[in-house]
Amino acid sequence: MDAGPKEQILKMCREILAPLVEADGGVMYLVTVGADEVHVHLAGTCAGCPGASLTRDRVLEPAFAGVAPKLTLKVTTGWIVPDGAEKV
Repeated sequence: MDAGPKEQILKMCREILAPLVEADGGVMYLVTVGADEVHVHLAGTCAGCPGASLTRDRVLEPAFAGVAPKLTLKVTTGWIVPDGAEKV
């Protein structure tokens, strides 16, 4: 992935997605941003929340598809943050 889409993804996460997640008491982490996959981890009140799947389906997936439609989005939740994850 060239720097353009990766930078767009980071900007979108910082300016739009993370504040939305934080508004509900969650915390968003970027675990990896690769050429074909983005891995996002949701913690805080998102950990174990049944609504996390709705956040993925109705907020995160459409937002990522708008910036990089060919990327696969992987979303995990839990209190334990994966190694190397960066809080957004």
